Amino acid sequence: MNDAVDFSGKAALVTGSSGGIGAGIVTALGRLGARCVVNYLEDAEGRNQAAAERVASALPGARVVQCDVGDAEQVRVRMEQIKTDFGGLDILVNNAGILQDRTIRKMTLKEWESVLRVNLTGAFNCIQHAIPILRSGGRIVNLSSVSGQLGLFGQANYASSKAGLIALTKVAARELAKQQITVNAVAPGFIDTEMTRSMPEAVTQQFLTQIPLGRIGQVEDVVSAVLFLCSPLARYITGQVIHVNGGFYM
Repeated sequence: MNDAVDFSGKAALVTGSSGGIGAGIVTALGRLGARCVVNYLEDAEGRNQAAAERVASALPGARVVQCDVGDAEQVRVRMEQIKTDFGGLDILVNNAGILQDRTIRKMTLKEWESVLRVNLTGAFNCIQHAIPILRSGGRIVNLSSVSGQLGLFGQANYASSKAGLIALTKVAARELAKQQITVNAVAPGFIDTEMTRSMPEAVTQQFLTQIPLGRIGQVEDVVSAVLFLCSPLARYITGQVIHVNGGFYM
């Protein structure tokens, strides 16, 4: 069983891995032997790059790569770079995502399109351009959300992107099965991250009353599900969605 979560010799790319859940995933993969690519999106203050470099500094042989996943050409170039550096790719975790919550009545077209561009088109770009370098037996894990199933208030763009990601997961699972590449999704619920910590206490408490397990999820809870799907333990699982939400959605 211990060997099943040994990723030595595997090359892994986790998008949006400079912080939060993505950082937790790439750190876990790296500590279990994978050669990792830490991805960040460039920002004016350089905070994302600095954060990505901190994450990579703890992982032997890790690479730090700037890439806007919503830009297909940038993704193509980065995948070619990964092939040059690592000879191919074994694990792709599509984690990059943004939130721009607003009611449908008030949401602008730009807010709608920007979220779909990163969360859904970004994953499509990465899958499409990873296919030529993914080795047989590879793993793709897409980070969806409970919002993609429940359609949470004020999240028309986000929920639609995450629901679309579930559909993309199922199609990709069918198309890549011949190469023994599995494609699955993990749908987190209310997880303790910087984003959720900024929510008003009253809102947090309201969510807690709806979670049967009675607590907010931890990043490690999501990481464990991703590690399982990336491991040989899940070799016969594809096209599935694992919900990590403490029973908030069943």
